[in-house]
Amino acid sequence: MDALRILSRSTNLSARSKKAIAPLQTPSGISRPNPQLYGQDAPPASKTATEVTSRKRKRGQEKQKSAEIIPEELDFFGNGFAAEQESSKSATKKSKQASSDSGKPISKVEPSSAIPSLPFDECKQLLRRHKIKIAQLWTPASDSAATSSSKQKKKEKKKGLEVEKQKKQKADLIVQPLTAFSQLRPKYSIPSVLAENLEEQGYSVPTEIQLGALPLLLGSPLLGEEDGNSGRDEDTSTEQVRTTIDVDLLSVAPTGSGKTLAFLIPVLAGILEQRRIAREAGTEMNTGPKAIIVAPTKELASQITNEGRKLSRRTGVQVTLVKKGMNIAQDTVDVQDDDAQGAEQAESEDDDSVEDGNEPKAKKNLPPVKADILVSTPLTLLNAITSPAGATLPMESVRYIVLDEADVLLDPLFRDQTIKIWSSCTNPLLRVSLWSATMGSSIEDLAMSTIASRWSNIQLSNLQSTRPSLLRLIVGLKDTSLPTIHHKLIYCGTEQGKLMALRNLLHPTAAASSTTPSLDQTPLLRPPFLIFTQTIPRAIALHSELLYDIPAEAGGSTRIAVLHADLTDTARENVMLRFRRGEIWVLITTDLLSRGVDFRGLNGVVNYDFPNSSAVYVHRVGRTGRAGREGGVAVTLYAKEDVPFVKNVANVIAASERLRKGGGGGGAEGGEGIKQWLLDALPTPSKKEKQELKRRGVASRNVNKGEGSAKSRISTKSGYERKIDNRRKGAVEGSRRRKTEGAVGNGGVVSGGGGGEEDGFGGFDD
Repeated sequence: MDALRILSRSTNLSARSKKAIAPLQTPSGISRPNPQLYGQDAPPASKTATEVTSRKRKRGQEKQKSAEIIPEELDFFGNGFAAEQESSKSATKKSKQASSDSGKPISKVEPSSAIPSLPFDECKQLLRRHKIKIAQLWTPASDSAATSSSKQKKKEKKKGLEVEKQKKQKADLIVQPLTAFSQLRPKYSIPSVLAENLEEQGYSVPTEIQLGALPLLLGSPLLGEEDGNSGRDEDTSTEQVRTTIDVDLLSVAPTGSGKTLAFLIPVLAGILEQRRIAREAGTEMNTGPKAIIVAPTKELASQITNEGRKLSRRTGVQVTLVKKGMNIAQDTVDVQDDDAQGAEQAESEDDDSVEDGNEPKAKKNLPPVKADILVSTPLTLLNAITSPAGATLPMESVRYIVLDEADVLLDPLFRDQTIKIWSSCTNPLLRVSLWSATMGSSIEDLAMSTIASRWSNIQLSNLQSTRPSLLRLIVGLKDTSLPTIHHKLIYCGTEQGKLMALRNLLHPTAAASSTTPSLDQTPLLRPPFLIFTQTIPRAIALHSELLYDIPAEAGGSTRIAVLHADLTDTARENVMLRFRRGEIWVLITTDLLSRGVDFRGLNGVVNYDFPNSSAVYVHRVGRTGRAGREGGVAVTLYAKEDVPFVKNVANVIAASERLRKGGGGGGAEGGEGIKQWLLDALPTPSKKEKQELKRRGVASRNVNKGEGSAKSRISTKSGYERKIDNRRKGAVEGSRRRKTEGAVGNGGVVSGGGGGEEDGFGGFDD
């Protein structure tokens, strides 16, 4: 046989083999330059529909392309393409020369008129392409309508004005979108230091929530359908400008879409603007906090603090993480930075058992901490602003309050604490913003009623204050998972089956490891990844069971760790730091890390215990696939007792699969998906069952509760082996106890009769 033919045949790989050696695409790989989730595959505005849809080569197209790249000396036919290129090059050279002469970049010296506003139709198309919807939940006109007389209401109904008004309220509002972070300085006049910090952090392209929320909070015009149809110009639209003191916002966006940056930039810009106004007026500002950011967990609060400190560099704005025992400065008291740092260090120890009335004694001796932005959990902040008598101190200096993960903060678990903090902010100019990836209608109604009751009390004392409009911004489908994540539902039958399935994920077989996303539609789960359990004891038991599953050559037991609320603050911070550095590959945790914590390189999530609700599932799997990264895997293991609740999660997965196949996420179509016959066959849980699952989880997995608690134990040992181990442990403990009693008896303790001889000192007689 010809050797050359053999070599050439071996190099001619088939399409299947070429796909097999394709590189894997995981979130821990190179991040995408465009972090947006929707609208990436849309054609540019310059192309027509025939140019986009038709791939067939037409006459004249190739000539036109070749003419565009012909240099000027070879442009024999004088088509003008080279001349246009030369004129554009000369224009760019002139602009660069002008910027070099001024010594500043173009983006920082452009006036606001250099960035023209988009027409109404283009704004509408851009927001619709990125799946952004803005609605008005409350307007100042609604109060006037509510106070109108019954006769006027009847006349309005007869004329049909009420129907038109309802249509206007349901219609989506349009805002000038933010297409690049470089527009913040010239278009919205944010401080130059803040713009430089954003540029240093590498922020260039905004995500969907930033594209829509930042213009609303920074004062972009809000346009309705009537503004676009009537052909109004910018002069009339500027009358509807709403600045940061005129809008309360309720935002719902997917996990990992950049909500933290969306609420930090307006808060920092507003504080710096207040300082500028006070400096020009020659007055001094109050030393109390200007903004409060509330988060449900310490890990999320610490993450927000770190991001805030990055953006506030060289601005003079101090972002402080509230810890137990801190005193919040409420008056004009000069506090040295050293004292403030000493107060933070003194209270950095973990003392989770402190309750409202039992505050540490060291709090009385600590000086108050001056801070412009306070970031805290609800209970810690409530303890800091509560007097020894039990009264909540008012915070009149607070102008902004941000509730991150608002659906949890307004849940019965944190509701009372959050409402007390909210009510303590008595400033009439207070602006409220609520942010979350999942938000039910009950949470929206509670937020609206709380804002309405607060403003009714303010108007009684301050008649000059006016209530701002309340807007709702939704990105994508509400309460839906990211379209960039591949979901898998695996039925395991029993707890032992779940443990075996998890070990198969840790040690995939040779046949499974050779597959790639091109051959197998669902990518493999690769470390690092998170494992979620229902309770803390189950997380500890699973950690002890998997402690030696990773071989010693790969790091052994140091590659797996557990994180839960019973650990000290120092231990929790250490585990988080090691996991972010890549020293820990598998982290077992509870729902403590299911909210808001950003792990950009996390390749997957395993739901070892079934989530308590669809919202919990959305937040758990949202730890991967963040900022538009593709290749994230979410594996959910479920047993026989989980079958009645699978439909809630299956509906979320089905909606996410439809969104990805529709081109929303830009990722490859894949995943096993949810078949329609499975959705029809699964039982639908009742409202009572949903509430019980959300409150307590699966009853059989609670420790020492439920009839099947023995069967739900996380262990590979049989009952006989556990019985032998318990007997051995009991024998060892009994031997140690007898030795201890014997040593104490030899030391002179009289045991037995009362009249024996004393071998030693037996104690004082009464």
